[in-house]
Amino acid sequence: MEIIVIEKPWGKEELLEKNERYMFKRLTMYKGHACSLQYHEIKVETVYLLSGILKVYLGDNEHELSQIIMNPNDVITLKPFKIHRMEAIEDCIYLEASTPELEDVIRLQDRYKRA
Repeated sequence: MEIIVIEKPWGKEELLEKNERYMFKRLTMYKGHACSLQYHEIKVETVYLLSGILKVYLGDNEHELSQIIMNPNDVITLKPFKIHRMEAIEDCIYLEASTPELEDVIRLQDRYKRA
C-alpha cells in the first residue's frame, strides 16, 4: 500500500496500512495543538508515543476528564465510547494501531471548528 498523508490542523496522519482487519498510522502533532474531544462507537485504538510529550484527556463524561501525561515508549489503548483528546506538550510523533473504522469519529469539541 502506498502511504497516504492526511494533513490536519494539528499536524498530519500518515496511513501506513488499512485492510479489512486493522489500520496502522503514524501521526505528527505540533506543540500546543490538540485533536478534537471525541469518541468512537466501534473503533479500538492503541497509541504508542515515539517522541515528544503528549497529554491525553480521558473519561466517560466530557465534563469530568482525567489527564495522563505520555512520554516516549508509553502506550495507551482506547476502547469504544471512551471520550478522549490528545494534546501535544512538545512536538510529538506517535503510532496508532486500530480496528479499520476510519470514519468512526464522534466529535464533541473541536478548537478548529470541524463538524
